[in-house]
Amino acid sequence: MERKVGTISRGIRCPIIREGDDLIKITCDSVLEACEYEGFSLRDRDVIALTESIVARAQGNYASIQAIADDVKEKLGGGTVGVVFPILSRNRFAIVLKGIAMGVKKVVLMLSYPSDEVGNSLITLDQLDEAGINPYSDILSLEKYREIFGYNKHEFTGVDYVDYYKQLIEEQGAECEIVFANHVKTILNYTDTVLTCDIHTRARSKRILKANGAKIVLGLDDILTSSVNGNGYNEKYGLLGSNKATEDKVKLFPRASQPLVDGIQKEILNRTGKHVEVMVYGDGAFKDPQGKIWELADPVVSPFFTPGLVGTPNELKLKYLADNDFKNLSGEELKKAISESIKAKQSNLVGSMASQGTTPRQLTDLIGSLCDLTSGSGDKGTPIILIQGYFDNYTN
Repeated sequence: MERKVGTISRGIRCPIIREGDDLIKITCDSVLEACEYEGFSLRDRDVIALTESIVARAQGNYASIQAIADDVKEKLGGGTVGVVFPILSRNRFAIVLKGIAMGVKKVVLMLSYPSDEVGNSLITLDQLDEAGINPYSDILSLEKYREIFGYNKHEFTGVDYVDYYKQLIEEQGAECEIVFANHVKTILNYTDTVLTCDIHTRARSKRILKANGAKIVLGLDDILTSSVNGNGYNEKYGLLGSNKATEDKVKLFPRASQPLVDGIQKEILNRTGKHVEVMVYGDGAFKDPQGKIWELADPVVSPFFTPGLVGTPNELKLKYLADNDFKNLSGEELKKAISESIKAKQSNLVGSMASQGTTPRQLTDLIGSLCDLTSGSGDKGTPIILIQGYFDNYTN
């Protein structure tokens, strides 16, 4: 019988994960119990995905603000440090900022405006236009910023991040100076020791700073790359991808998890005979049209995945075929013609007119975004996602 359903994304409930838990066993048990309880079966090329949060939690990959402070002080000298282009987030950066401030005498905090890298706004473009400010060239002191724009609370959080970050720094005993600018080398007017906090533009920021005479340049990905006093770490991403755990501790991005995804794939094969793909996912890569926030505050959507998830989709656009190649056909004749085209499609459709309009993104970014939307970030209690039919097409 012909299947009538395409891609299905299911949130899988599992026990609350604690440090040291066996995630291979818990994941496989949870997925197979869901299959039995809900009355569905696994298929080849289904995707099992785990949120990075439970992976890091099982690893016990946490770090205290004291560990952040100690590493910052050792690597940046403990004097005046420029903290450049942080995102505006209580969850993502506030606790990190506490640790940074504890490890230095003075923070020169340089904020991008009108918004941060992922779209959190300090002010609106309309406010810039009304004030006659050019964000590409104008450098604003805190006093000038307040004179022009006053106090602005974030649309969703109700927080004035300028005031919030200033208070956080000063509460740790550090002096704070705030600058608003969008050229990273501007910070060198204030200090030659810089910690870049941008995520996806960090390599460029470091290159520009070094080329313009900075003495010390590090990024968040250079802090806690090894354990400090027994704390967690991430050798590749450091503090990037970290989240608030408590008021004095962060959960870091998971590390060394390729054996985990490979192990789940192997265990499912042993127990069911089905070859599934497995991935760890964090933030999805999509933009909120209302708040203008680009979700991806993690360094990557998926840090670990099985080999079958490498690459991009290789799909034909059905509406292109229907409106062009087979515009004179209808009904079963049209269905047969399109099905034959799909079966005969090339293994690489890059440049083909029949594939235009399909999504040219990495499979892990697309699937990870679907997972993130399915699991949410609140109390759904489904940190494991099962996706079925993702690799199907019209002929299956």
